[in-house]
Amino acid sequence: MPPIVNVLSVDVEDYFHPTEVQRVADPARWDSLPSRVEGATGRVLDLLEARGVRATFFVLGWVAERRPALVRRIAQAGHEIGCHGHRHRLVYEMNPAEFREDVLRAKKAIEDACGRPPRLYRAPSFSITRRSLWALEVLAECGFEYDSSIYPIRHDRYGIPGFERFPHRLETPSGPIIEAPVATVRLSRRRVAPVGGGAYLRLLPYRYTAAGIRRLNEIEGRSACLYFHPWEMDPGQPRLLGSTVAKWRTYGGLGSMERKVARLLEEFRFSTLTEAVPADGVPAARAEGFAR
Repeated sequence: MPPIVNVLSVDVEDYFHPTEVQRVADPARWDSLPSRVEGATGRVLDLLEARGVRATFFVLGWVAERRPALVRRIAQAGHEIGCHGHRHRLVYEMNPAEFREDVLRAKKAIEDACGRPPRLYRAPSFSITRRSLWALEVLAECGFEYDSSIYPIRHDRYGIPGFERFPHRLETPSGPIIEAPVATVRLSRRRVAPVGGGAYLRLLPYRYTAAGIRRLNEIEGRSACLYFHPWEMDPGQPRLLGSTVAKWRTYGGLGSMERKVARLLEEFRFSTLTEAVPADGVPAARAEGFAR
């Protein structure tokens, strides 16, 4: 059988946008900080072009407003464009009206930049949790068909332990939406391990992520959804965080990240979310908690 197609996704944000960094880089200062998102994303695009791989880019609306040429470059290279919200706010720290405003502003900025409305969404820091499942109804209202915001793990900032691990169609009061969780592998009946990239790829040995993908592809027969950020391939970025733990979580492994991503592209097959997870092949599932 041909190799399983895995999902490769890129969350397009600058080095001062991550939730951890916002503790010291207030959004009011963002325009005064030197931007590095174009150069970092350019390296990602060059890496993908050299290997003939297309990916899904979840673009922050703030970036699309200020760097529309970058969004056009991503789209013109044949990649899929998704939405990462506007100001990188955690969903569960907004109410439904604020979330809708944030999403629609980002959607418009992205469409203005590349001429096509995004229909895929990923929340900043995977912040659709049990207390913010109502966000899926808002996304369906706003015309989104796919979401990749729910991480079925236990984490101090995000995650829904026990949530369905593989893509499925959810029925919200505003219509259906396909949820495509980031990759995990099952360790026991109650325990799963994250293998979806990001900090886990950056901080842990390469073989950890590779073994997880192989287990999903070869044993479970399922596609793996991976993600990373352009700033994770930019070891020259300014270091804004001071505490030891925060520095390790955010800046650890920056020097080896590009090599790890390049190796993944050599060893596994990747494409966009909608190619790896076509809508007509996604089973239905039921979830509760959409009430606002």
